[in-house]
Amino acid sequence: MIVIGVLSIITLISVAYTIILQLQLRNINRQLTKRLNEQTRQPVSLELINKELNTLAVNINECLKVEELLSIDSLKEEKRFKELIANISHDLRTPLTAIHGYQQLMEKDQLTENQRVRLGTAQKYVAVLEGLIEHFFEYSYIVTAELKLNMVRINLTNLVAECLAESVTTFEERGLTVNFVGQPLFIMADKEMTLRVIHNLIRNCAVHSVGDVDVCVSATENAVVSFRNPVDVAAKIDVEQLFERFYTGDQARSKTTGLGLHIVRLLSEQMGGAAGAVVEDGVIEVWVKLPLCKKPN
Repeated sequence: MIVIGVLSIITLISVAYTIILQLQLRNINRQLTKRLNEQTRQPVSLELINKELNTLAVNINECLKVEELLSIDSLKEEKRFKELIANISHDLRTPLTAIHGYQQLMEKDQLTENQRVRLGTAQKYVAVLEGLIEHFFEYSYIVTAELKLNMVRINLTNLVAECLAESVTTFEERGLTVNFVGQPLFIMADKEMTLRVIHNLIRNCAVHSVGDVDVCVSATENAVVSFRNPVDVAAKIDVEQLFERFYTGDQARSKTTGLGLHIVRLLSEQMGGAAGAVVEDGVIEVWVKLPLCKKPN
């Protein structure tokens, strides 16, 4: 009886200790969950004195501390990168403006036909460089400035039509025809951001299209703007990475920064929308979804 009594007591103590350990582990999980959800830096603490659990808590806190330091370093590096982009784009504008000015002066001089051809080639590449720098400048502004959304009711169909009309010369220079179809749709969005999205979509297809461009404004649960155009390197385009920063994908796209579509996604998501693309049978379709405005003014 004494043996049975002792064993019973030991069993009860073991069960109680196991329950206490489980409660402590549950407490650790609760603290970690709270730390994740509330973005706190509170270290993990224990109520029970146990060597193994104490060691576990110490190691967890050390891992969390290292992760915090890595996160801080990553944020600092990202900030330095953004500042670098802003500085580079700003510094490049000054000499580029000077080059453009001297080219205009040269145009007024008496040049031979061969010299004018060479000057025209130089001007063409300066224009390309201006576009690249503009993308860098736009991107640096978006990621460094604390943009405040001014959500208003916008006639999306009219806005797309106006932007396409402004770009007629660009498409004509590249021998492209634009087919536009759109039903009257109103969205709730920031007008300046929406304009940037549309202009970047136009620039993207104008540069990479090898045939006529189809533009459509339609509605599902959201307003959708889509640009469809054939490309000669469709098989090399990785749709999953198309909107990533600095993605060019192939030599044909290397004449651009790869920032245009990245900016499209950034701005679309900031306005509560989304962006994506599909490639099929040599044709790429890039689309943007924006929130519909169902209430009239």
